[in-house]
Amino acid sequence: MPTSSEVPIRLGFIGAGMMGQAAHLRHYASLDGCRVVALAELRPGLGSAVGRRYGVPSVYRHLDDLLERERENLDALVCIGPFTHHGSILPKVLASGLPVMTEKPMAGSLPVGRQLLDKIRVAGGRWYVGYHKRSDPAVMWARRQIEAWKAAGAMGSLRYVRITMPPGDWIAGGFAGVLQSTEPYPVIPPDAAPADMSVEEFQRYTKFVNYYIHQVNLLRHLLGESYRVSWVDPGGVLLAAKSVSGVTAMIEMDCYHNTIAWQEQALVCFERGWIRIELPAPLTVNRPGKVWAYSDPGSSKEPTTVEPQLPWIDAMRQQAINFLAAVRQESTPLAAAAEALEDLEIARQWLDMGCTGDRR
Repeated sequence: MPTSSEVPIRLGFIGAGMMGQAAHLRHYASLDGCRVVALAELRPGLGSAVGRRYGVPSVYRHLDDLLERERENLDALVCIGPFTHHGSILPKVLASGLPVMTEKPMAGSLPVGRQLLDKIRVAGGRWYVGYHKRSDPAVMWARRQIEAWKAAGAMGSLRYVRITMPPGDWIAGGFAGVLQSTEPYPVIPPDAAPADMSVEEFQRYTKFVNYYIHQVNLLRHLLGESYRVSWVDPGGVLLAAKSVSGVTAMIEMDCYHNTIAWQEQALVCFERGWIRIELPAPLTVNRPGKVWAYSDPGSSKEPTTVEPQLPWIDAMRQQAINFLAAVRQESTPLAAAAEALEDLEIARQWLDMGCTGDRR
């Protein structure tokens, strides 16, 4: 396993669809610390075209062939496919024992998530789930500031965290230039629904996980600790929570709609200050979020507001950089599988509280 950034990580990439290309592959293929040496894509024409564009020397149709022929030549795997099929796709990937990155969430249900977590533990590998908002430079800066304020104590205790994510244009032109194919996608049955959920309940659960699991995870990341759902608005607008240390938290969901905008925000409140984050659309290119920190220490000291100038890098590219660092066993803000399972548990709490789902 490479431990120096001067030695490129040899990466196997699985799934060359639109998200695979736009959100992941284009970054890994252009980073100095990485070489994409093998690609698997079920649509052979698309796989060949993507391989040529990004200079991938070995292209396979089936995951099994990539793992069989390339396993000893790889340092890590990125597997981008529908989370509703993770139960059938990921066991072989996780069994490789290599560090693995997948898209969020880790699975479409708690039982499948638990089974997959057991498999990565047996294989002895490391599995990171792609909550890219944690890698946005604004969130990374905010997280460092939150921990600094906690350690110093001058801003008092953490009291409240709120995340707002109304529906909007999450693509923001990010699919421009992506290679597409008219080849039919092979029919693969999705993972089975949990035995204790009706068809309607499972549909609501899957919809919530698909739309809001990023915010579920980001809330824990900003709190710095686990939490439980304490109340759910039946109309799908609000989720209220309480952290293990007693901090109040909220996720505002379908409170209003945007058509050509993305207006996701987070507010982290201490007794004598706050940190506010504005995040761009998920597929925005070369643009970080924005962050402000306001402090009012009292004792006749003048309150101040700081807005740092962040690097021109988007969260998806920074996430790729962070995964390469994680492969080298360096510290990163990425979410490991054990924490990602907590997100599925929060979604189950949301469902069990009787929410009727959002109104879209």
